[in-house]
Amino acid sequence: MKKIKFVLIGYFLINSLIINAQDKRDVKAIKSMCGCYEVTFNFAETFKTTKDEQYKPSPTKTDYGLEWIELVEDKPSKIVMQHLLIVGDTTIVKHWRQDWLFENTDFYQFYKDKSWKYVSKSKNEVKGQWTQKVYQVDDSPRYEGSSSWVHVDGKSYWMNTTDAPLPRREHTIRNDYNVLKRRNIHEITNKGWLHEQDNEKILRSEDGKDKTIAFEKGMVFYKKVDDSKCIAAQNYWKKNKVLWQNVRNKWQIIFDLKKDLNLETVVNKQPLFMHLFKLKSNATKNETDKIIDSFVKN
Repeated sequence: MKKIKFVLIGYFLINSLIINAQDKRDVKAIKSMCGCYEVTFNFAETFKTTKDEQYKPSPTKTDYGLEWIELVEDKPSKIVMQHLLIVGDTTIVKHWRQDWLFENTDFYQFYKDKSWKYVSKSKNEVKGQWTQKVYQVDDSPRYEGSSSWVHVDGKSYWMNTTDAPLPRREHTIRNDYNVLKRRNIHEITNKGWLHEQDNEKILRSEDGKDKTIAFEKGMVFYKKVDDSKCIAAQNYWKKNKVLWQNVRNKWQIIFDLKKDLNLETVVNKQPLFMHLFKLKSNATKNETDKIIDSFVKN
């Protein structure tokens, strides 16, 4: 009996060590995405599914940029990274944000237009997994999904499929679909990292029925360069980090309600990001709270 007990104890200890090792590799992979990068954006529609003969696919999109990815928060079960786009030499555009949460059970799943459904998952459903929560430039929700990091043959990658709003490159030129089902793959490479996408453009009706319009391939290459090339973005964040901390804190209060979320598209003829981008770095929390509240319908 004692022998069996010792064997079981040994089994659980070994498994615990394996899990801890896996966690360390996960964290290393996630945090390796921080730093200064030369970024190449490539998107192209692969084929259409609509029978509309008048259908015109989106033009192939290729773009380049320099981006600083700031490590904003570093905790054992939560890693927050802010992307800052450098335009020219000194102009900084606050870009998207990605949060990574270990064994997270609370989700805001994009539905369509400007609405997200709150979904709670069981601990068993997310065991060993990391949730990537992606936020808009104004820190409102965008999309999120949970999967396990995979480390094999010297490679580290994470893959998940989830619904998302139209990307900025599309929402000004397309109105024939309202959901982008994104198959996201994040792979750490010896030169930086790769964000690969296989996307499905979907028209979702009021009763929730989906009609696929077309498919799209995306390849975004992040090539690591010396951090000194992104000094302007680093300085911007030092000056404005309190402002955006206030914005994140306000959104977290809203998310903690664990209710479906519906947002206004514009208030006073402007989208949310324009209201926030106009603020000075010393804007008060009351100012940012008031702006965000004006966009939350419920």
